[in-house]
Amino acid sequence: MSTLTKSNHIGRKISRIRELKDMKQEALAQALGTNQQAVSIMENSETIEEEKLIEVAKALGVSVEAIKNFSEEAVLNIIGNTVNNHDNATMNANVQYQPTFNPLDKVVELYERLVQAEKDKVEYLEKLLKTK
Repeated sequence: MSTLTKSNHIGRKISRIRELKDMKQEALAQALGTNQQAVSIMENSETIEEEKLIEVAKALGVSVEAIKNFSEEAVLNIIGNTVNNHDNATMNANVQYQPTFNPLDKVVELYERLVQAEKDKVEYLEKLLKTK
């Protein structure tokens, strides 16, 4: 079992953040006042000057620390946990639903009221027929 150290490839991190923000190289280039080829070269660079990194962070709408500390595994964990927590919350909400009344009793009560209303109609119509 070998232990490989991951390189801190800033260019790849910028590329992944840009992709996650659904931004094309051309859009980033325009925000930086440069061209797409320059962005491509920057994303293939392992290191970037601090001033340039600050400009890129502003263009992407993230902090410099977010770029430096970006981890795709962390993003996937956050997304996975959010989805799982949401699914569990939804499932628990469905399981915890317990009405304070018996729905069948409500149906019977409604049926009895309808039957009584029909009896009242019949009684009223019989009275009308007797008076004529």
